[in-house]
Amino acid sequence: MDRNLALEMVRVTEAAALASARLMGRGNETIADHVAVEAMRTALNSMRFKGRVVIGEGERDEAPMLYIGEEVGTGEGLELDIALDPLEGTTTCARGKENALAVIAIAEKGNFLHAPDTYMAKIAVGPRAKGVIDLKRTATQNLIAIAEAKNCNITDLTAIILNRPRHEELIREVREAGARIRLIDDGDVSAAIATCHEDRGVDVLLGIGGAPEGVLAAAALRAMGGDMQGRLVWRNDEEKERAKKMGIKDLDHIYKIDEMAKGNVLFAATGVTHGDFLKGVVFYGGGAKTHSVVMRSETGTIRYIEAIHDFKRKPYYTMPDGKIFLHVGSNSK
Repeated sequence: MDRNLALEMVRVTEAAALASARLMGRGNETIADHVAVEAMRTALNSMRFKGRVVIGEGERDEAPMLYIGEEVGTGEGLELDIALDPLEGTTTCARGKENALAVIAIAEKGNFLHAPDTYMAKIAVGPRAKGVIDLKRTATQNLIAIAEAKNCNITDLTAIILNRPRHEELIREVREAGARIRLIDDGDVSAAIATCHEDRGVDVLLGIGGAPEGVLAAAALRAMGGDMQGRLVWRNDEEKERAKKMGIKDLDHIYKIDEMAKGNVLFAATGVTHGDFLKGVVFYGGGAKTHSVVMRSETGTIRYIEAIHDFKRKPYYTMPDGKIFLHVGSNSK
């Protein structure tokens, strides 16, 4: 896979971030997600490749989704599978809070886990705890294993968990085990990535979140040397039937990181709002500044990119009279 695709993918996440950042703090999740989706779709369709969305926002062709099975790109060149979340943290963006991202990962055909849009039980750690986690174990047992791998006490560990009613028992167990907890409202892709940065003070991601975000996190952790496991969590029999039609035979299978994102994987993200991982979009008269990251699992290379965007010379979203328009020039790159 051409390494230059990694920089092309940054342009895709930049487009989604620039669009959705206009809606930061405006209180409307639907519109924020819509503009991110349309910007990402437009950017993808300008690229020379034959892409298919395998991890997206839904399973039917309904706006504003980039749905599972949607074909993107010009239809020429390399066949690629795409996992994406145009706005990871829609609620976060709408409320003007931290850590909203535009995220995408690409791999050669067949290298991402194909699954219906459902939930996933997850555990993710950084390089120092690679190989010691197991979703078959209890949270307490995993915390003991992580502490031993990091040569510290459980009381030194911090677990990051989505603040959801479904996690009440998990939170109770982690507290009783003696670990510290950081509760987050949204954004478990950036939370999983945080486990790979010692200075972020996060040792493990635990709990149930979106399956699409799980695959995206696995792609990033592959490049960063971290580890992750996931198990799909079914909300109803309809989801199980769809999964069977997609080729999933063992509905209770625990997926290791290489099963969720294998082969040569590229990952890119751009900050929408300021956060621990990336800075958010900053607007000024006639332009904006973005902060992005791009990673390659093949080499482990991680690049951080700060870009200046001149709105007089490139396409962007505006919102006159509350309406949304996309201006696309012939020099779009």
